[in-house]
Amino acid sequence: MFPVLAARRKGPAGLLSGGEQQMLALARGLAAAPRAILLDEPSMGLAPVIIDEVMASIRRIADAGVGILMVEQNVDVGLEIADTVRVMSRGELVFGGDAGSADTRTAVLGSLLGEGAAQ
Repeated sequence: MFPVLAARRKGPAGLLSGGEQQMLALARGLAAAPRAILLDEPSMGLAPVIIDEVMASIRRIADAGVGILMVEQNVDVGLEIADTVRVMSRGELVFGGDAGSADTRTAVLGSLLGEGAAQ
């Protein structure tokens, strides 16, 4: 799933780039053949092209039947990969819906930033 890691497998993990470290974390989690994984901000600190690679890998993992619960503050990235969306504020669910819905992005931004900011 991560060919770039195969080329770097003999080196120390500390020398991997941020994106490669995210891929390694995913690979380590998948080694246990889980039914579900929890991801916390997988796009944080990554270059846009690396974000695309990591998110494509996460989508492949989900398509293979592994359940994914992902916390992601990058709304665009989160909505691209999610099937369903839940937005919480101060421990309270403020929005829930289908990520593919045309109105979801506006609703998510509205629940995060206030209704006026989403428009």
